[in-house]
Amino acid sequence: MAANGDSQTVSEYIVHHLTNLTYGKLPGGYERYDGSVVAEPGQWTMAHGADEIAAMGFNAIHVDSMFWSVGLGLVFCWLFRRVAVQATAGVPSGLVNFVEMVVEFVDGTVKDTFHGRNPLIAPLALTIFVWVFLMNLMDLIPVDLIPHSLMLAGVEYQKIVPSTDPNITMGMAVGVFVLMLFYSIKVKGFGFVKELALNPFNHPLFIPVNLFMEVVGLLAKPFSLGLRLFGNMYAGEMIFILIAALFSVGLFWLLPAALLQIGWAIFHILVITLQAFIFMVLTIVYLSMAHEDH
Repeated sequence: MAANGDSQTVSEYIVHHLTNLTYGKLPGGYERYDGSVVAEPGQWTMAHGADEIAAMGFNAIHVDSMFWSVGLGLVFCWLFRRVAVQATAGVPSGLVNFVEMVVEFVDGTVKDTFHGRNPLIAPLALTIFVWVFLMNLMDLIPVDLIPHSLMLAGVEYQKIVPSTDPNITMGMAVGVFVLMLFYSIKVKGFGFVKELALNPFNHPLFIPVNLFMEVVGLLAKPFSLGLRLFGNMYAGEMIFILIAALFSVGLFWLLPAALLQIGWAIFHILVITLQAFIFMVLTIVYLSMAHEDH
């Protein structure tokens, strides 16, 4: 986990590790890092540095975040399908036993938290918990291992922890929010509008006030869901990077930096598991509220 102190300052090292591999369209007339000027009407290319990423705007794609998040999702599907095929009526062992424990844990959490009737909730909760956990787990890989290896292959930037990208966490949060709205309308019908307009003050004169407070509270749910996960994981990754930068300071810091990395990694195991659990539980709670039709 050593920083490349020979060619980078500590600040450059940190910025490099926090920059996504980004693909987007540079506007015509933009002057690139090598002095070349983008011709009209623009150019789709990989960004080089934060300035080019900013110039690409909203339509830019974080290729590394997409690759690792989708890849880990496929790993989850493959792993659980393999276990389902291997499962028998006998006493489970090894990986089968572990997966069954995870499934039973999630199923018990759904039964305790969700008060409606919907066969989608338990599979959704399982998918969210395992998927978010796998994305968070990437934080335990040494910060220089994969980015430095890919740099040797010509890939300049690489962030391997998808949950440190707000686009990923907010994307999942928006997906949960869409399900909240769908089931609120499906289960409550017009009662959902009355719920927004007549709470907490049940009087027509207070409808504007009620709508303002309820809509703000409703919109705050996906923001709190996505930004909580992003903030905790981003802070954890930042600490890993700062500790890794100590390796380039001098021989005196090698042992303290190694001990700090090990200690933070052990503590971070709790963080990555807890954040996956919180995201799952809040999803269940929000969908349970959407199914309450009283």
